Amino acid sequence: MSDYKDYGYHSNQITHNFKYTRDALLKLLDKNKNTCILDLGCGNGYLVNYLISLGFNAYGTDASEKGIAIAKQTNPDRFFVQDLSTGKLPAELKNLPFDTIISTEVIEHLYDPEGFILFCKATLHTNAELIITTPYHGYIKNLVLSLFNKWDSHLSPLWLGGHIKMWSAKTLGKLLTDAGFTATAFIGCGRVPYLWKSMIIKARLN
Repeated sequence: MSDYKDYGYHSNQITHNFKYTRDALLKLLDKNKNTCILDLGCGNGYLVNYLISLGFNAYGTDASEKGIAIAKQTNPDRFFVQDLSTGKLPAELKNLPFDTIISTEVIEHLYDPEGFILFCKATLHTNAELIITTPYHGYIKNLVLSLFNKWDSHLSPLWLGGHIKMWSAKTLGKLLTDAGFTATAFIGCGRVPYLWKSMIIKARLN
């Protein structure tokens, strides 16, 4: 059986989700404000390496040893394997003053998304920012999926480690609000409005 945590990483090249989320995500970042960025679930490290190339100060963690090994090929001192069983950051990152956490296409895979958001909260300080991307769901998109009988392929129940949570702007916003965040921006990405592939929500820690 393959290890689902590795998600088939073979190179440090752009992954499919960043082809339609990257530019929108960059519009939410400011080098003067987002001075120490952590990418939680960084995969093959593409985003962190790209941000560093633009002059941002960024680090990445992931449970995939293969993904981290690939990421380290470009910036070896910026990536660390995350042991999810500890509930803690890798030792090398514990004392860094993170003012921004980015998590792309991760929360839909988690059994305990509330615990993940609380982990982000504990890692950040007041007025810090959390930016999350996840597949978008809403009334119109859900209706279209039903009309064209696409739910089986959309949810891919045979994908080991695949999507187990479907988020709308409302449900993800409530998760963030309940944890003490205030949503400050929403962007739909990919396809036409309300049939978006993904959404980005930026929130500030109160």
